[in-house]
Amino acid sequence: MKLKNVLIVVKDIQKSMKFYHDLFGLERILDNDGNMILTEGLVLQDEKIWKGFLGKEIIPENNSCELYFEEHNLESFVQKLESLYPETKYVNRIMTHSWGQKVIRFYDPDGNLIEVGTPMGMER
Repeated sequence: MKLKNVLIVVKDIQKSMKFYHDLFGLERILDNDGNMILTEGLVLQDEKIWKGFLGKEIIPENNSCELYFEEHNLESFVQKLESLYPETKYVNRIMTHSWGQKVIRFYDPDGNLIEVGTPMGMER
């Protein structure tokens, strides 16, 4: 068995697709009308459909998991983020962990937590 995808719930699939394409270069692989598979194994699920499956409310910004991306030039990424999505809500701006890795954490437009960090072993 292997982990195939990670699914996140979004209110507007097209808006979220643009967000993940603009910032991370993810491309659409398959669009199943309310369920969109992107490159790197990320799946966007329409909130209305997901609520129907679960029969429960969606809790944005629940901080129970995050999507983790690596970027060599974190400062350049932050400039792009601030330029394209100035309304972004941050958990923390660029910080450096005790082991030397630089990271930033923020929410996507639907409250899914994202961390972008410099590759491990590549800290400056």
